[in-house]
Amino acid sequence: MAAAISAASLSTATAAYASGASPAAGASAASRSAGTGLKVGAGRAAIGIPSSLLPLDNFTTVHDDLYVRVLLLESGSGRVALTVLDLTSISAEAISAIRAIIAEAAGVAAADIVVTVTHTFSAPYVQAADSSTGAARYIEQIKQAASTAVGAAVKGLRTARVGYGTGKCDVNVNRDVLTADGWWLGTGEAGPSDKSVGVTRFDDLDGNPIAVLTNYSVQSSVMMQSVMANGDLPITADLAGAAVQHIEKQYDAVVGFFLVGSCGDQSPAFRSKRYTIDKGRNWSQVDAQDAGWLLLAVQGERLGTEVVRVSETIKTTSGGASSPLRLVTDSVTVSTMPSGHPTGPTTTYDFTPNGTADVPIWVLRVGDGVFVGVAPELSTDTALGIKKHSPFPHTAVLSMIEGGSKNMAEARSYARITYEAMDSSYAQGSAETVAAKIGDMLDALRG
Repeated sequence: MAAAISAASLSTATAAYASGASPAAGASAASRSAGTGLKVGAGRAAIGIPSSLLPLDNFTTVHDDLYVRVLLLESGSGRVALTVLDLTSISAEAISAIRAIIAEAAGVAAADIVVTVTHTFSAPYVQAADSSTGAARYIEQIKQAASTAVGAAVKGLRTARVGYGTGKCDVNVNRDVLTADGWWLGTGEAGPSDKSVGVTRFDDLDGNPIAVLTNYSVQSSVMMQSVMANGDLPITADLAGAAVQHIEKQYDAVVGFFLVGSCGDQSPAFRSKRYTIDKGRNWSQVDAQDAGWLLLAVQGERLGTEVVRVSETIKTTSGGASSPLRLVTDSVTVSTMPSGHPTGPTTTYDFTPNGTADVPIWVLRVGDGVFVGVAPELSTDTALGIKKHSPFPHTAVLSMIEGGSKNMAEARSYARITYEAMDSSYAQGSAETVAAKIGDMLDALRG
């Protein structure tokens, strides 16, 4: 089992993550064990995008708000913060700024702050602050929302209980489809898809829900690149936002969190701008435009409804006296290759490795549940394998930690030459190496 290290070492490790480096193998970013019980606080705030800031990254209007949500967990003298942003990805610069805000407001060591995104494709990319005035203002809006959200989490921090449950929802689909020219994007009904919905609920001692966490394997891309009839390209939190909005409406003062799972080969079953395949296996795209909002509303409501149903069956407990809260990080070295920019299917591609990279891994244990995540977009088979071999009764697998990175495809994708494999900067075998390392970390943590 990994040992604890000093706060100074934690800050050094976090700085390495933000700069794109990785910790040395075997390093632990945090190790907390206390028997004084669990405390939880949660807060959210909208990322204000004023009309004067538009157009931004080609987006021309705001359909619904993007949010920053912060979950603060405390056990004994240890605190961990989970920060979830309704963004496609986020820059290291912005992550560093968010960490500084949360660390100061909540007294959390920088390396004990886990940052992730919901991976909505209908949000402006976070560019470097010095790239434009608009980019700088956008980052300031994100920072302001983070400050408000963590303030609410600190204010609401109280003794809590945790519980876990699992449901099933069919709003995702494998996106790999065989066309006349090779494998491409579409609705691959015959492909693997993890329909399970992992639900975590935190209650106060009176049984009032504080936060509800959803772990589901899908990209939030219902409205991705869909242009409205009037020419607008709208900003939206998309499927994750719609599902969480439904959850938050069901409970008083609860904060909902969407933790994206193995999203590399998964898309919403119904998209506004969608791929179609004819009988000759020729592919094309069709845009439903404004009608896409109904597709978003129905799928978000369906996923949110299942989360609430499962949440209502959960019986929360104290979280376990032996080790209610523990955050551990490590890394594993994998082979890399040049990242491609696929624009269509092909039957030939060069996947020759040309280097190596360290892939950081985050594991957060809360009682009998564990959340394990990496930056790359994992595929279904990888995540299912991790869950199958996990020694914990409740295991959530997350992609898009630390702002996210490109796909990390499994062996079948390389054999088929799918979008995920071509879009990746990780060579074949990387996903399997990462999964094996995660298995070792989970075994050590459980032991």
